[in-house]
Amino acid sequence: MAKHFHVEIRDGSLAWTRDEESIRREAELDGIYVIRTSEPADRLSAEDTVRSYKLLAQVEQGFRCLKGIDLRVHPVFHRDENRVRAHFFLCMLAYYVEWHMRRMLAPLLFQDEELAADRATRDAVAKPEPSASIQAKKRSRQTPDGLPVHSFETLLAALATQTRITYRVGAADATFDKLSLPTPLQQRAFDLLGV
Repeated sequence: MAKHFHVEIRDGSLAWTRDEESIRREAELDGIYVIRTSEPADRLSAEDTVRSYKLLAQVEQGFRCLKGIDLRVHPVFHRDENRVRAHFFLCMLAYYVEWHMRRMLAPLLFQDEELAADRATRDAVAKPEPSASIQAKKRSRQTPDGLPVHSFETLLAALATQTRITYRVGAADATFDKLSLPTPLQQRAFDLLGV
């Protein structure tokens, strides 16, 4: 802020005035940001530089996922460096699995399936517009094949109702397992996951 004021200090007094020219120049840049990179333009274009910068939002989302309700990672106070590394590795592995699941289950989620392809081709600076497919999912709250659209959390809850029952036959302790029939939603999710 000091650059926007003229300050005069004398014996027993302090005077200041606003530097209107400096404030005007700063106002002209409101809403504008500059991204610099050490990469040469032939290796990374200006548009790709902005796209790469915007990918930081995905990194931030990953940390929100780790700290929030998605993975429910709670602080664990390790005193051994190897345990700290192992704990961090397991947290990142859990997020990696979730990230892949979200991508594979995108047709059943309130998630824009065309976003990745759209990011690579749209104006890097312009405000992103949702695709027609995500607008239709949000409007109808159904997938094109008539299944309900879910958040990741509610879809996992729906998948959690799949059961396996172990039957024990006679005194010989012979056992066999039987899976419950999946609902159409569960079957679609299993198909998308390749299970």
